[in-house]
Amino acid sequence: MHKLGRGHRDKLQQFVTITGASEKVAMQALKASDWNLEGAFDYFYSQPQLRTFTDSRHLEELYNRYKDKYIDMIFADGITLLCNDIQVDPQDIVMLVLSWHMKAGTMCEFSKKEFTEGLQSLGIDSLEKFREKIPSMRSELKDEQKFREIYNFAFGWAKEKGQKSLALDTAIGMWQLLFAEKQWPLVDHWCQFLQARHNKAISRDTWSQLLEFAKTVSSNLSDYDAEGAWPYLIDEFVDYLKENGVNQHGQINDSSLN
Repeated sequence: MHKLGRGHRDKLQQFVTITGASEKVAMQALKASDWNLEGAFDYFYSQPQLRTFTDSRHLEELYNRYKDKYIDMIFADGITLLCNDIQVDPQDIVMLVLSWHMKAGTMCEFSKKEFTEGLQSLGIDSLEKFREKIPSMRSELKDEQKFREIYNFAFGWAKEKGQKSLALDTAIGMWQLLFAEKQWPLVDHWCQFLQARHNKAISRDTWSQLLEFAKTVSSNLSDYDAEGAWPYLIDEFVDYLKENGVNQHGQINDSSLN
């Protein structure tokens, strides 16, 4: 915006104020009309795809509703209020999908930039639009590529700031949440194994490779390649399963697991 002359800056600001469009959309409309303001309005209102804009004033109002009283961030209390407003349980996986859209750096907090730009990308600037968007956000988990992206995003999002690894209890909670969507039959046994035999933080490599293991190796392990490049923890898990007896349906005698 600083490269524009004063007349163009004034028109840009006027367009944004009247329409509630982003500066990017305003620039597109004004350029298309050769910086004629009335022509830019006509262009804007005749292009449905441009009108999926979010009103920056409404985004500001939403952010201010949830932000902390003393720090310019949204923390757990604000997120709880948001969840109440949109009628979603804070533990619902759709909140992970929302955080992925916001490119949130840390669980249970949103910066102003993350919150407003994330909602803008989703076309949300009201609680009504928020509630309407939840089913489509939830359906994104059924898309294999998006699920992979959300799964990989979850590692960095859920780990403590400054830590390279993910705390075991947190990792187990995230796996149970994510694999409830993908229905991996061995997820509970994986979590039991970690608690019994590992009891340490989880590396990013183990996190990412477990999804590949769940996707490519059948639950009865018949196609498991012992010479494959799996992390040692996954190899130990396979040994653990075999020690405790995996039947042809991938089911395990739970009484033997300890």
